[in-house]
Formats: sequence, C-alpha cells, structure tokens
Amino acid sequence: MSTIRTTTIACAVTMTSVLSLAPLRTQTTQTTQAALSKEAGTLSDKFAVLAQVMAGEYDWKPCEGVRSVGDVFNLIVTENGLLAGTLTGAGGGQGGGRGAPVTDPEKLQEALKTSYANLQKAIERLSDADLKAPVKLFGRDITKEEAVRFLFGDQHEYLGQSIAYARSNAVVPPWSK
Repeated sequence: MSTIRTTTIACAVTMTSVLSLAPLRTQTTQTTQAALSKEAGTLSDKFAVLAQVMAGEYDWKPCEGVRSVGDVFNLIVTENGLLAGTLTGAGGGQGGGRGAPVTDPEKLQEALKTSYANLQKAIERLSDADLKAPVKLFGRDITKEEAVRFLFGDQHEYLGQSIAYARSNAVVPPWSK
C-alpha cells in the first residue's frame, strides 16, 4: 500500500512539474497581449458563424425570462464595447448604456465582427504595465488583464448557451461537424 501511494505521489509531482512548465514555454514565444488577442479572434470566429447560421432564429428563446438568440449576440457586442472602452480609458467600466438592439442579421453579424476587431486592437496596444493597471469594472477593482479574462470567461458561457440554442433548433455548429 505504501509503495502504491509513493508511486502515485511521485507520478503526480512529476506530471505537475511537466505541466507547469508548458505555460512558461508558451509565454516565452507569445506575449500575454497576443494570447488574449488570439482568444478574442477565436471567440469572434465562433460567434460570427453562429450568428450566420442562426440568422432566421434571432427571436427564438427556449422559454420566457431568458435571452433570445439575438439578445445574446447583442450582449456580446455591448460587452466588447465596454471592455474596449475600459482598456483604452474611453469607458467608465460601469456597464451602462446599451444602445438599441440590432435585429437585422447582416448588421448584427457585422457588429459582432467589428466589436471583436476593435477589442483586439485595444488589447494589442496594451503594454505589460497597462495589463497590470487598475480599473473598475462593474464596481470591482481589478487589473486590465483581469477585466479581459473576466469578460472572456463570461463570453465562453454565452458561447455555450449559443451552441445549445443552435442545437435546440437542429443547427449543428459548423466547426463540430
């Protein structure tokens, strides 16, 4: 029994050591700004495809009291504008003022692409010191990097919701075929 535990612990320590080096190797070849910008690009690509294949279903929602397909896409556009403003200093990080929702499929698809392109530019312009600069987002004191990671985590949840919405409408996301 002691041998099994020792071996198991030794394997766990070895695996932890190996896995903890992987991010260090990646960080030396890619800046944090480049990695965050790439993530914005990935989110952009997936939301753009979903917005395109769900174009006829923007009013659909699984039940009352939840966001529709179009509401989710509009929320992403709003979040991207809020985050870009927070990163550049042009926004207060309060999350207020949403404009009128975009309902035209082509315009909403373009708004998604544009919002991510603007966000990527804002991220790429940040210095390492800028990433560590404090900002207030939704009343919380965090750094600019934490703000990006927080909203990207939120957007991944909305991506999952959007995928579920698509599948509920018999639409398979093209990247999973």
